[in-house]
Amino acid sequence: MDYKSVFEKVQGQNTFIKTVQKSAMDGTQKAALNRKGNILYNSGDIEGARRIFITTGYSDGLIRLGDYYHSKGRPLDALRMYWIAPDRKRAEPIIAQISVVIKSMIHDEGSGPN
Repeated sequence: MDYKSVFEKVQGQNTFIKTVQKSAMDGTQKAALNRKGNILYNSGDIEGARRIFITTGYSDGLIRLGDYYHSKGRPLDALRMYWIAPDRKRAEPIIAQISVVIKSMIHDEGSGPN
């Protein structure tokens, strides 16, 4: 897959693309980045920490981000973090809430004026 062309198509949009290509970082580099991500998170730079944790695949950090987003009323952002982590136990309630909303929308659309 040509990742460059995929990313160019969505440049400037607030999108999320998950790839399965493993990072070329060694354990020492990942650990150093994760420490930096933790420092950023603890100092309130949530988005800086998010970029690092997604890059390294640091599941504990991703889960903390998911919890943060969830507490701020951002369930889709929380779901993204839980899904990448992967933490299906935390993701499933959000998926259930979203499915209820979608079912309600479909039902309302089907019962409109005749």
